[in-house]
This record gives sequence, structure tokens and C-alpha cells, in this order.
Amino acid sequence: MSDLDRQTPLRRALQALVLLVVALLWVTPYVWMTITSLKPLDEIVRAPAYPLPQNANLDAYREVMTTVPVGRYLFNTLLMAFSIALLQILLALPAGYALAKLRWRHKPLVFGLVVGCLLIPAQVTFVPVFIMLGPTGLLNTMGALVVPFAVSAFGTFLVRQALMSVPDEIIEAARLDGASELRIVYGILGPILKPTLMAMFLFSFVYHYSDYFWPLVMTTDDENRTLPLAIALLREQGTGERWHVIMAGNVILSLPVLAVFAVAQRHIVRAVAAR
Repeated sequence: MSDLDRQTPLRRALQALVLLVVALLWVTPYVWMTITSLKPLDEIVRAPAYPLPQNANLDAYREVMTTVPVGRYLFNTLLMAFSIALLQILLALPAGYALAKLRWRHKPLVFGLVVGCLLIPAQVTFVPVFIMLGPTGLLNTMGALVVPFAVSAFGTFLVRQALMSVPDEIIEAARLDGASELRIVYGILGPILKPTLMAMFLFSFVYHYSDYFWPLVMTTDDENRTLPLAIALLREQGTGERWHVIMAGNVILSLPVLAVFAVAQRHIVRAVAAR
């Protein structure tokens, strides 16, 4: 047995240990948040560093549900995040296809502009977008939350890079069979890029589901406001910091994201394994 073979079990054990430590670093804040949400406020004040609740209860969750219309805010948030993610995928596919597989003038310049857009944060453009949406009547509507993010420079870049590894022969064969460009983009290349599209969906959904700034700017009443705004208002109820209620609100806020991630992760693994 060579020295390399003898070191393999030790190397694997060290890799597993490193991965375990990294996983604990990621999970510990969420576990601490959940435990804190189960503690009474007096217990948090008396022993904030104690790891386990002595008198665990769900009073904080009941208070959140009675203080905030969670159902309506959650529906608004999911509708906004799902709509943005789906629109970005639908528009990024043909845009990435044009940049990766079609020949046309000034394509490098346009691709450079797409990459340049990645450097511009949404906070820089919110004033011009706000002014443009004013005459359209979209302010304080779901459209104001969705339309400005329907096109994603990051999604276009991601799809374009993924399509660069797809052989041109697949597209040529589809054209010889009489497939239209839309059929090629959505019916042939879409399934091939399923892992990339699922990753793009996750990035988009998590970012916009958790977004606080844009819904705060674009909405003025409770009809179209999102759950992150409602959870932030929990800090303003009463006097002092009611940490158990705040933590309970954040646990409720994070549950849909964890569920979507679990479902999407399985699809990504299956799509990668099938290739």
C-alpha cells in the first residue's frame, strides 16, 4: 500500500471534519434564533447566553400571528418573488441564446453592457425607476415590485455562459428538423440548462423574497407590502426590544425560503445526475 493510499482515510476524515465545522457555522445562528423564539422574555433578559429554554412555549409565535396579518404579507411576498424569478428565466433564456449562439453585429459590445450592469446596484437606479413608474400608475402595486426586476443581467450572463458549453450541432440538428427559434430556446435548450436555471431561480427567489429596500420604497400601504417589512415593524410594537417576538417573526419569514431551497436542491441534484 502506498503512502497516498494510507493517507486517504485520514484526508477524508479531515475533509468531513472541515465540512462539519462549516455546516455548524452556518446552522448555529438559525438554531439560536429558533431557540430564542421559544423563550419567555424574562428568561432572555435573565440569561441571554443560556443555550436551552427552561420554559419553552409558543407565545411569541401567537403574538406574531395576532399582531401581523402574516397570511396576506406572505402571499404578497411569494407572489412577488415567484413572478420575478419566472420572468427572469423566461427572458434570460432568449437573451443568453442570442449572446452565445447567434451571430450579429456589436454582440461583444452588448455583452460588455450586460456585464457592466452587474456592477450597478438597485439602490442607484431606484429614483429614475420611481419617476418612470409614476405616470404609469404602477406605484403602490404588485407591478412596481415585479416589473423593474423582470430582466436580470446576472441571469443573462449565467445563461450565456452555460450555453457556451452546449454544442452547436444540437441547435443545427433542431433547425434541420424544422424547429423554430422559440422551440429551440424553450423546448430544447431549456431542459438542457435545467441545473443552471434552477440555480438562477434560487438566487433570484431568495434575494427578492428577503428584499426590504425596494418594497419599502415602492409601496405606501399594507395592501401590497411584503413580509420582511411586517417583521421589521415588530421592533416598534410596545416598548423595549421583545427579542422572542422578533426571533419568532424571523423564523416564520425564513421557513418558505428553506422549503423552496429543499425542493429546488433535489431538482438540481437529479438534473446533474441525469446528464
